[in-house]
Amino acid sequence: MTGTSYDTSVRSVRPYDHDGARWDRRGDAWLAAVGVAFTVAQLVLVRPGMGLGWDETVYVSQVSGHAPAAFFSAPRARGTSLLVAPVAAWSSSTALLRVYLAVLAGAGLFLALRAWRGLLAPRVVALGGALFASLWVTLYYGPQAMPNLWVALAALAAVGCFLRAQAGRDRRPGPLWGLAGSAALLALMRPTDAAWVCLPLLVAAVAVRPWRHVWPLVALVGGLAAGAAEWVIEAFVSYGGLGRRLSDGSRIQGGLGWHDAVADQLRSLGGRTLCRPCTGAMPHPAVTLWWYVLPVLAVLGLALAVRARRAAATALLCACAATAAFPYLFLIGYAAPRFLLPAYALLALPVAEALIFLATAPRGRLRPFAVAAVALGLAGHLAVQTVVLERTVAGATAGHHRWSQVAAALHDHGVRAPCVLTGNDPTAPAIPIAFYAGCASADTGGHNENTTAAALVRTARRMPVAVITSEDGRPPHYAKGWQRVHLVDRVYAYVAP
Repeated sequence: MTGTSYDTSVRSVRPYDHDGARWDRRGDAWLAAVGVAFTVAQLVLVRPGMGLGWDETVYVSQVSGHAPAAFFSAPRARGTSLLVAPVAAWSSSTALLRVYLAVLAGAGLFLALRAWRGLLAPRVVALGGALFASLWVTLYYGPQAMPNLWVALAALAAVGCFLRAQAGRDRRPGPLWGLAGSAALLALMRPTDAAWVCLPLLVAAVAVRPWRHVWPLVALVGGLAAGAAEWVIEAFVSYGGLGRRLSDGSRIQGGLGWHDAVADQLRSLGGRTLCRPCTGAMPHPAVTLWWYVLPVLAVLGLALAVRARRAAATALLCACAATAAFPYLFLIGYAAPRFLLPAYALLALPVAEALIFLATAPRGRLRPFAVAAVALGLAGHLAVQTVVLERTVAGATAGHHRWSQVAAALHDHGVRAPCVLTGNDPTAPAIPIAFYAGCASADTGGHNENTTAAALVRTARRMPVAVITSEDGRPPHYAKGWQRVHLVDRVYAYVAP
């Protein structure tokens, strides 16, 4: 680490940190306000009473005593289960879990933004955090037991800590530990996403001369290795090896390869939490407009950084956002809005800088009009996000309530813990309903195959077993002699005698 190259790196990425006083007085307070507002908005708009979704029941069941652990398919990682364990391990209250996750998400946003201390102006970081927090998909998944928001926050913190570690004038270890911790959290939540997000950081640490410092590279690689260790070990213990787990993960996701999923992501912006298969009309243009504006403003933010000769931070943000989004835009054949949360978090900072420039660049009499135009655009954006969020929350709450009703009806027919549920009807999926009912879930085929028909028949001799189906659905061959009972609406079950 020569002094000359190190000082050059400092000047390129730390234009705002003048003895720390400017940030200390206002920056932390602004970021704290953003984090608190994010938590409050989740509790008010998403509502703690919303039941657990399908994927959530899988993650929570791994540590909960409410129901046996659901089948854990190859692409999943244990990070989310560890995240919810402090509450889910001793309480079955969904509302308590939602409050816990909302508070944790607000704190996580604050820490991820604070990693940018001294790299960008406080108002840019605070506005970027507010923009990211105001997206309906961010608010919707904030209090949920899902990994994507945590990948996004860890990615944002990792880039900031990487730059601070490269530019640390006093060689303090804080940014290095922050980089290692962020990378570990990334890999713990989703190892494959971590590889894509951190690719530009690894390239920069090896190929960019001013950034060829040993300790940031060690912190980054060590953090990724520590976070992914459990996933890799589990691959050999339970999935037949790392290559087999990656292959199974690709198969479950429809076969990784060239797929143009851009239009699918656009369709999902209207509130479709999983777009598979992704058919139907596009949402109203007002719903998708922000998606088109986002890259334009990000490029403007990058151009402003280049003009100000401080392009390092913004360029790295854009590069990591591009690699994070690439597999979900071009390598899988379906879409979910949560997949792009890391890209949104990383692009939020250059977008914030662009908006501040658009509002403040005009002089004289034009300044009020510029400020009003930006404020009006943001107000319209917030209105659209709120409408989509309310509609999505209402639909999810109704669906989860229906699962709860099915579980209660099963109890009325004698299907109580210990018990096993199976069935592939999309209107009444067995995995989440089993969690609601306190039962184990089983499947004799498909992505969640974990048993056989013969094993289910043997299990039925010692505990209640039920096959959930629709009104027109036929029972599998092993359940043809079982009792058919009506549960709710058009949902039926075949219950073993």
